[in-house]
Amino acid sequence: MTSVPSPRGKLTQNRPLNDLTWLRVGGPADYLFQPADQEDLQQFLRDLPDDITVFPMGVGSNLIVRDGGLRAVVIRLGRGFNGISIEGNIVTAGAAALDGHVARKAADAGVDLTFLRTIPGSIGGAVRMNAGCYGSYTADVLCKATIITRQGQVVDLTPEELNFRYRQSDLPEGAVLISATFEGPLDDPDELHARMDSQLKKRDETQPTKDRSAGSTFRNPAGFSSTGRADDVHDLKAWKVIDDAGMRGVMRGGAQMSPKHSNFLINTGSATAADLEGLGEDVRKKVYETSGITLEWEIMRVGDPLTD
Repeated sequence: MTSVPSPRGKLTQNRPLNDLTWLRVGGPADYLFQPADQEDLQQFLRDLPDDITVFPMGVGSNLIVRDGGLRAVVIRLGRGFNGISIEGNIVTAGAAALDGHVARKAADAGVDLTFLRTIPGSIGGAVRMNAGCYGSYTADVLCKATIITRQGQVVDLTPEELNFRYRQSDLPEGAVLISATFEGPLDDPDELHARMDSQLKKRDETQPTKDRSAGSTFRNPAGFSSTGRADDVHDLKAWKVIDDAGMRGVMRGGAQMSPKHSNFLINTGSATAADLEGLGEDVRKKVYETSGITLEWEIMRVGDPLTD
């Protein structure tokens, strides 16, 4: 592999990624880079040879890294990229700030970003995936996202440039998202916190929050999130078509479709990435056979399978 530049931050070669993903699976990355600050990241990307792939990684809440690892420099932002500032109803958060933390800080200031409270992961991932729930999406409140391009330039992107879609956006190849600015409606802080407490309670009652999962495994075929309202229609929800295919609770190796919520893929303790991805593919095949619906993965799968 071409040599990589020497940054001020921490650069680790052949770094296993299993402890950095919520599903606790994954082989080694060629390199893991944790930049010291924005300038360090800019210089590293600018000096990195063009033939080396860059993979920005958040907190690994929506990710399967295959057992053979990742032929790339994985960039993981930490301290220095997790600040949160609020002026009026404008909230700016570093890409490494946790969604739930941003929602709470915003609520303290009377700004309604409550939908972020139950979304696992960090702000960088929320923007990239246009994360949403209860009928609200990141795209609804985003003013701009700030990235560092593969060439080391700082660029602001508008929601239009990100081309938000259900669980998707268009970030330039190799770019690293460093912060996002949101505009939320103003409301009473106590009311906002009460709403979030209610959402958390509902989530814990219906989802396997104590298990090792990566959130929703497949996108809803209907093309939108659950609204959480009483009149919500479930016909084209991923969990419903999985249930109808008889795949709730099914296992493959140490991987299982959660008995509590059938659109959650869980590691019962001994799963490999191959077990998890293979079970997901089993579910997709069975759902297609029973309903003619092709489920699309919501969990990102990256890297190489393990070869004998």
